[in-house]
Amino acid sequence: MISVETLGAGPLFGLPLAELWFALLFAMLGTFLFLDGFDFGAGAIFAGLSGRTERESVLSAIGPFWDGNEVWLVVFGGALFASFPAAYANLFSRHYLLMFGILGALILRGLAPEMYEQRHDARWQRWWGRSFVAGSVLAPFLLGAFAGNWLVGSTRSATLVGVVIGVTLTSLTVVSGAAFLRLKTGETLPTKVTRYGLVAVAGYLVAVVATLAVLAFRLPGGTAALFDPPILGLVVASIGLAGGYALALRRGANLAALAAAGGLTYGLAAVVGLLMYPQIDPAVGLRVDEAIVSTLPLNLMTVGASLLLPLVTLYFIVLYSAFSGPISPEETY
Repeated sequence: MISVETLGAGPLFGLPLAELWFALLFAMLGTFLFLDGFDFGAGAIFAGLSGRTERESVLSAIGPFWDGNEVWLVVFGGALFASFPAAYANLFSRHYLLMFGILGALILRGLAPEMYEQRHDARWQRWWGRSFVAGSVLAPFLLGAFAGNWLVGSTRSATLVGVVIGVTLTSLTVVSGAAFLRLKTGETLPTKVTRYGLVAVAGYLVAVVATLAVLAFRLPGGTAALFDPPILGLVVASIGLAGGYALALRRGANLAALAAAGGLTYGLAAVVGLLMYPQIDPAVGLRVDEAIVSTLPLNLMTVGASLLLPLVTLYFIVLYSAFSGPISPEETY
């Protein structure tokens, strides 16, 4: 039986809880970037579609999912606050302009489809359609900028590394969005959606090369950090996944293409985490083992997370099962 004395005596079951929570943070971030990423990508692709039926299909495809997917961003922020409060305080106060930008983009992305459906005159829908695209593009770009600044320990909001990682992440959301729309809409959308996905995955690879080049100059370890075997392995795996994605999308194996996009997203989150470790806040040299909360609350959080995360996962399994399969052409948002 676990007692208060046991919980305060040392890490639960002797586990390296600081490292596990650090890894869990980036797993949560990767989950958000993948699940909400294909919503962002669908919003970006929305800009390249002109017909009312095509645009309604995009909104119908993401309608049941986008607000639930954002739960993972809340979970990530809550977990960062609970496990590494000093890092949370430093990051969010240092980059509060980016935080407000991200929140504004997410609000715009969520509000625009609701307003788009309220009236059906061309001017109204053109305005809110553009707002939907803007929110869908700005949110991943600013999230990428935040991640880049966090990784290199920048105290400024606008940096070169933030821009290149922002572009990388935005390209990756279009990769996911194209596969998701192909999976959910079947032949309702034109074949140019596939072309958007292929162009986006090529752009993603170019952006990854640019990101690595910039990080070689900005990271303390320089190129040596990038040639660490786990990092190099993830980069090579990303190239393979990108090739697999392109092949699957061309052949209409849309679920496989979406899975490959998921692998790319989790791989990108893993690269950022591995390059940052053992620090949690490189700007002030704050290490994971220094920033973690004390033993008792850490153990209590671990017990709570072991109970709550399976429930959240079950919710998403039910959600995606309930709305599985392609949408029908007559469905609306």
